Amino acid sequence: MPSVTPTLAKYLALPQNGKVSATYVWIDGNFGLRAKSKTLDSVPKSIDELGEWNFDGSSTNQAEGHDSDVYMRPVAIFKDPFLGGDNILVMTDTYQADGTPNHTNHRAKALEAMTAAAEYIPWFGIEQEYTLLDVDGQPLGWPKNGFPGPQGPYYCGIGASKVYGRDVVEAHWRACVYAGVNISGTNAEVMPAQWEYQVGPCEGIDMGDHMWMSRYILGRVAEDFGIDVTFHPKPIKGDWNGAGCHTNYSTEQMRQPGGMKYIIEAIEKMSKRHAAHIAVYGSDNEQRLTGKHETADINTFKYGVADRGSSIRIPRPVDAKGYGYFEDRRPASNIDPYAVTDIIIRTTLLDETDE
Repeated sequence: MPSVTPTLAKYLALPQNGKVSATYVWIDGNFGLRAKSKTLDSVPKSIDELGEWNFDGSSTNQAEGHDSDVYMRPVAIFKDPFLGGDNILVMTDTYQADGTPNHTNHRAKALEAMTAAAEYIPWFGIEQEYTLLDVDGQPLGWPKNGFPGPQGPYYCGIGASKVYGRDVVEAHWRACVYAGVNISGTNAEVMPAQWEYQVGPCEGIDMGDHMWMSRYILGRVAEDFGIDVTFHPKPIKGDWNGAGCHTNYSTEQMRQPGGMKYIIEAIEKMSKRHAAHIAVYGSDNEQRLTGKHETADINTFKYGVADRGSSIRIPRPVDAKGYGYFEDRRPASNIDPYAVTDIIIRTTLLDETDE
């Protein structure tokens, strides 16, 4: 049910008497998001003032019923765009009672890689594509029992017959900016009801923290409008574009004049671990990476300049300057950004191989 804004507003206007709501957000066993809130007596001055908390992991596919407590450790604080004021959103990662990371916690491993490679100052920027659905699970604005016109007029389109759900997109952008998420842009995508937003550049582990929180905020905003969001990489079969999470990457060396040498070196290393990368680049990605609809085939690795049919694209301005960044086009829209940024660092900077 959509939010009843006028009714809710009168309660949100009530004073909180110095109390603060802290909404803890975590990644569940299906790599979706869950959240629950606790009341604090004051505004925390740092992440260290926030305590560990727990939840029933048997209800989130993260633990068995006989040993169900899973623990959340705060890792990043954002302002709460839904409650406003001093209220906060808290990104967490999850641990077992013995202190080991839960099987869904890819952040812990990624943090190890980011710490080991910190001297290279790795930057990431992720392009999150997603599809808006109505309450019946159909792409928003699509005719019932039918299809809209062929792809062509929808990408970055304008007009009621070309774009569906812009209110969600605009509200999400503003909520992310308010929260402190490093959102850098939005656009309508090739398939109608499909949209994209970009987060970054973010350094190291911040990429995963900001991307996951942006997804939480998107889900909450869409909920207010009575709309669902899917991150499935091929929500509609047939001659329709899939949804990806193109991942842009650079190091300080790549961003300096002469950096093309380091860009090519990194791409060559990634070419030797194509299967290992694909394994963490999202579920059902074979439905999207077919060699059609601006993708390379899932079993093929190739790179090129300005080639959106490649696995990795070097933007033309980067090629012209001789330094900058490159775009890995293989990740699906349902990736765990911690896992993707982790393997990129391990392959390109820590020289891990499959041998």
